[in-house]
Amino acid sequence: MPLCIAASHPCLSGHFPGQPVVPGVVILDAVQQAIEVKAGALPPLRLPQVKFVQPLLPGESAEIVADSTAPGRWRFRVVRGDNLLASGEMVVT
Repeated sequence: MPLCIAASHPCLSGHFPGQPVVPGVVILDAVQQAIEVKAGALPPLRLPQVKFVQPLLPGESAEIVADSTAPGRWRFRVVRGDNLLASGEMVVT
């Protein structure tokens, strides 16, 4: 699923002034939405493992890749071309 956060997104005004970076929580929300497109609405989730490797800047295009590894469990990666931006796991509580 494609991911691109516009420079006008309200989360960017304070994160960080003069050098905006898309907050991790916004990226994780997009990952959850991508999983819900495949799996339907999800109950509360936990994140036993998440790693942010490189920042996502406003207006940059990235791709969310999420795969179910077991019922109620997904591994995900957020990539920009060949570059890994974030990875982790979402699990139904």
